[in-house]
Amino acid sequence: MRITALWARWFGGVDPRLVDATVAVGLVAATVAIGHQYHPAGWPPFDAPAYALSALVGLPLALRRVAPVGALVASCLAFACYLAAGYQPSLNFWGPAIALYGVAAQRPPRTAAAAAALVASVILYSGLTAPELGVAVAVIQALAVPSVIWVFGNGARRLARRNRQLAQLTAQLHLAQEERAKRAVAEEQRRIARELHDVVAHHMSVINVQAGMAGYVFRSEPDTARAALDTITQTSQEGLRELRRILSLLRSEAAGTGETPLAGGDSGTWYAPMPGLAGLADVAERVRAAGVPVDLTTTGTPRPLPPGTELCAYRVVQEALTNVLKHARPARAEVLVEHRPTELRVTVTDDGRPHGQDPAKLPPRPGHGLIGMRERARLYGGTVDAGPRAEGGFRVCLRLPVTSESSDRWGSPPPA
Repeated sequence: MRITALWARWFGGVDPRLVDATVAVGLVAATVAIGHQYHPAGWPPFDAPAYALSALVGLPLALRRVAPVGALVASCLAFACYLAAGYQPSLNFWGPAIALYGVAAQRPPRTAAAAAALVASVILYSGLTAPELGVAVAVIQALAVPSVIWVFGNGARRLARRNRQLAQLTAQLHLAQEERAKRAVAEEQRRIARELHDVVAHHMSVINVQAGMAGYVFRSEPDTARAALDTITQTSQEGLRELRRILSLLRSEAAGTGETPLAGGDSGTWYAPMPGLAGLADVAERVRAAGVPVDLTTTGTPRPLPPGTELCAYRVVQEALTNVLKHARPARAEVLVEHRPTELRVTVTDDGRPHGQDPAKLPPRPGHGLIGMRERARLYGGTVDAGPRAEGGFRVCLRLPVTSESSDRWGSPPPA
């Protein structure tokens, strides 16, 4: 493994064709140098034709990646001519062998088998030209050498194929990961937009109504104007607290800490927790102060619920009452919270008639508020039904599934 790592470090960025050319030239140079110095008895010394044939045996290896079959055939033919000329066979033996490895590593097994047969015949011929080896040794050599080379070359081919498949799979996974990241960013943007819409729309609607009333009765009824200003102060403070909570959660998620930051950076002062069902009374009181009577009723046995479920119910009620405040005044609203065995049902109804029209005849076009309600409910496996009532006004009904596991997780039900 250490040798493989070093090889990858030194030659990983080098063009493979340059490596093949270097191997071909090095093999020819080594063959020529050995042939010039080594003169066994009974074999003619190297001369110009031997040098030329040795070059024809080794130089085709420079093309073993570009044209592996052609390089193998050229090397085998040159080696056969070299043997036919009567030169010692041991010097140019490795040219066809290396070419066979290139074919086995890049071509299908059938093509590699034909190439191995060609190399085996040439190696058998080289063994038969050396009487001292014997026929048995020549045959064993002709069968063993190509077989071993084919096994290693075929293993390299299969490994390269797996690497290509893994590279394709890695690219697909990378694209899928990027797509998931884009979807997560889009979902986070929608979530932030929903939170900001609910917070800003509700509190600004109350402030707008109270400010208009304060300006209208500023001289005639100063006490009423002062009460409206007090409501504006309280509503704006609560809106700022919720905005700080949202921004603090965004900062903590961006930092990856998962902790709730401290308000204003002061130690020991925590931001208010996420609003839930307990905060519906405050929402109803703010809307009453803005001039819309609200009746809040709870049925069933309250039980601990996951914070996300309570926040969903809170936001739906907040948005529904905000719509009543903005579009249906004068009207009376009713909020019914039902704790059922398998679900939490919240219904908000009003008897208003926006712009003097009959909502039963002209269904309202869904706006961002209704879309946000449905998206919130879908996140927790619930549904939101919203539409005009036959007797007049508008109705919003939220259904959220509640299981025993979620109640057990968030604590035991309070005593009756």
